[in-house]
Parts: sequence; structure tokens; C-alpha cells
Amino acid sequence: MQFERLNPLDGSVASSAAAMQAAEIPAIAAKAGAAFPAWAAQGPNARRAVLMKAAAALEARADAFVEAMMGEIGATKGWALFNLGLAASMVREAAALTTQISGEVIPSDKPGCIAMALREPVGVILGIAPWNAPIILGVRAIAVPLACGNAVILKASEQCPRTHALIIEAFAEAGFPEGVVQVVTNAPADAGAVVGALIDAPQVKRINFTGSTAVGKIIATRAAGQLKPCLLELGGKAPLIVLEDADLDEAVKAAAFGAFMNQGQICMSTERIIVVEAIAAEFAKRFKAKVETLAVGDPREGKTPLGAVVDAKTVAHCQSLVQDALDHGATLLIGGETTQNVLMPAHVVDGVTQAMKLFRDESFGPVVGVIHARDEAHAIALANDSEYGLSAAVFTRDTARGLRVARQIHSGICHVNGPTVHDEAQMPFGGVGASGYGRFGGKAGIDSFTELRWITMETQPGHFPI
Repeated sequence: MQFERLNPLDGSVASSAAAMQAAEIPAIAAKAGAAFPAWAAQGPNARRAVLMKAAAALEARADAFVEAMMGEIGATKGWALFNLGLAASMVREAAALTTQISGEVIPSDKPGCIAMALREPVGVILGIAPWNAPIILGVRAIAVPLACGNAVILKASEQCPRTHALIIEAFAEAGFPEGVVQVVTNAPADAGAVVGALIDAPQVKRINFTGSTAVGKIIATRAAGQLKPCLLELGGKAPLIVLEDADLDEAVKAAAFGAFMNQGQICMSTERIIVVEAIAAEFAKRFKAKVETLAVGDPREGKTPLGAVVDAKTVAHCQSLVQDALDHGATLLIGGETTQNVLMPAHVVDGVTQAMKLFRDESFGPVVGVIHARDEAHAIALANDSEYGLSAAVFTRDTARGLRVARQIHSGICHVNGPTVHDEAQMPFGGVGASGYGRFGGKAGIDSFTELRWITMETQPGHFPI
């Protein structure tokens, strides 16, 4: 049985994939569990070699990835190729980590006792990836777990099954043993049952999920019932603070990129621009001029920086947030009509306050609110007035001040004089609060995908009180 993913622009069939059922999951998990011991026993350089081949195999599929992302989610060619480049970097970073999964010898109070802390692979890891940055997030869900010696199951997004399947095809070509890397695709109506079966499978020991906060809570609750750890990278409402001594041209460029790259459909997207009142008018003038250059158009034509959003539901949600803000006294600096159902132009709403939904609710679309702050302290308070805490930014010419402000913002990531959208394979990526917990990336990923064990070895005869 197959299900179809339709192109959001014209409704044509973008891809078809196997509509797997919950009843099929036990066999898939069993296959992964059976493959795990042999892969875990491979030496670090053997694992590294296969991962390096996987990175090359990904890059060799560039045209197929572009076609799949354009068709399934309305992505631009530039966004697809950026996804591929960072994803390949993530695989190579994972390959480099294979010899860094180290332990330590810990001094023991017991004479003759050698005490060691060792990191060992967990077993089968379930990775659940979303559609918005599908190659990056699909690869991130599996690369470091594989480097650590685990088997993986990638639960593909129903909105980009072909894109996620291409990842697994590339990894299979690289030479991973049968069963070590598998993909599960399912129709949208079956998602709950399929994910539930995957979490429940006894071979699955940990879950990493990237997606909405609402779904993340459901997954964490299900996993908690079986004491299975989760790594959750969830929603965001990233603030970008512009202080009165900021380089406004730099702040404008970063804010526009952060708010409208991939039509604002990034977990790190700039959703709130918090500007100190003294420079708010000048910032708004320059920001409006910049955003006016960001045209939207059919991504297949490749003529505009903004492409399609993923579906008409996103447009309706964004429009409702904008309308609520306008109803409560905000001003629309720039906007426009959506065409072809999903070609939504960039929207900038000035004068957003804490009473408006746009201040709190994640838009995940091409909409950003500008909020006025009295001073630095007020700007920090506004930035922290959110359940989310993934990415943030602050602009100031005084770098020491910027660092001081960054330390006061409640987020897993903060950039001084840089955009909220910034990811690198070797960095500890993740959030706090409703943005989730745990960290992907670099050595932080080793902690997420290994078990830390304490092992001792006695070298002298024992002396006991009984």
C-alpha cells in the first residue's frame, strides 16, 4: 500500500511511498536489534570509513534531493543545496567523532581498584525528523548515533518521504550492514499508531525527535512510561535584540535573513525583533526597505529569494496572527496577498505587544513582529517572556555588553551580532523550556547517544568487614 505526497503549489503528485502500518514495526525493530551487535563491535576507523562514504553518496544525489524538496515542500534550489551541504558536513563530523568516544580512569579510594568510566553504544535509536530542513534534520537524527555504534530507524516525515528515503538510500550505498540503517514511511492518518509502535518496540532504547512542541510532549510522555530517554528539539520564538548602539545595517541584514530564510520555516527563525525605542523608527525604515527586496515566487523558476510555504494551513495561521496584531493596534509595515495558495509574501508587523498572539505563538512562516523596548533591561525581559528558548541574538557595537546580555537570555543558543539562524555540525544544538532538552552536534551528541558505564578492576586481594 502506498500514499501520495502532493506538491503544495499545484496539487500534482510529488512522490509516493510505502504506507507502513503499526503491525509492521516489530519486524523492523527486530531487524535493527539483530544488526546492532556486529555494528557496535566495529572499530572506530571502520565506522568512520563507512560514514565518509555516506557523505559522498549524499552529495552525489544533489539533483535528486533538489527535485524532491522542490516537489514535496516547495523549497527553493538554494535551500535544498544548503541542506545538502550542511548534512554532508554533519556526516563527516560524525565520522570524526568515532575516535573521540572516550572514557576516563577515575581515582578510587579502594586500594588496588582501577575504576573506569566507559561510553558504550545504546542499541537501536529512533530518529523522527521533520520536513522543514529535511536533509539536515534527517541526517542529524542518524549520523552521530551511527558513529557511536548504534543501529538507527529514521521515521520519515509524511510531507517529504522521498527526501528522507534518499538519505537512507545514500547510507545503504555506503555499505552499512543490513538492518543497521532503516527508514519507516507512513500515511499521515497512521502517524500516531506507527510512532507509538516504534517507541514501544523493546529494541528501541532512545528517541530523538525534531518537530513541534505539542507532538514532542506526546512522544516524551509515551517514552517516559517505558523509561526511554528522549532528545527533543522543538518549537521556537527566537528574539533578536537591537540595542541603541547597534550597527543598524548589520542588524537589518541579519534580521531579514533570520526571519525569512526558507520563508521563516526554521526552528531558529527570528520571530520577534526587539528594538530599543531610541532607534526603533530608523530600524523600521531600513528593515522595511530591505524586506521590500525579498520577492516571493515559484521556487521551480528560481527567480526569487522566497518560495512556497509548506501548505495553505500555514498561510491561514500566519494571517490570523497578523490580523490579531492589527486588531490590537499594531501596524503592518509590509505584507501582501498570497498567490497560488502557498506563495505568501514577507510580512512585517510593527508595534507588537505582549497582549498579541504574534508575541507568543510560533508562526513558522514569513511573518515577524517588531517590538519596542524602553532600554536594555526591558529588551531582555521581553526576550525572556516566552515559553520557548531555542535561539536568540543581540546586536550592539560593544561586544562585552553583547556577551553580558547574551548570558541573561534564557535560550540554548545565543549569537552576538549574528542572526538567530545559524547551525554548524560541531556545535551543541538544542534549547530549553518548551524548545526541548538534550543536545545534538559534536561531542554533545556523544553523550546523547551512548551509555556511560562505571567498570572496576581489582588488582589486589580484597579486605572486607564481614
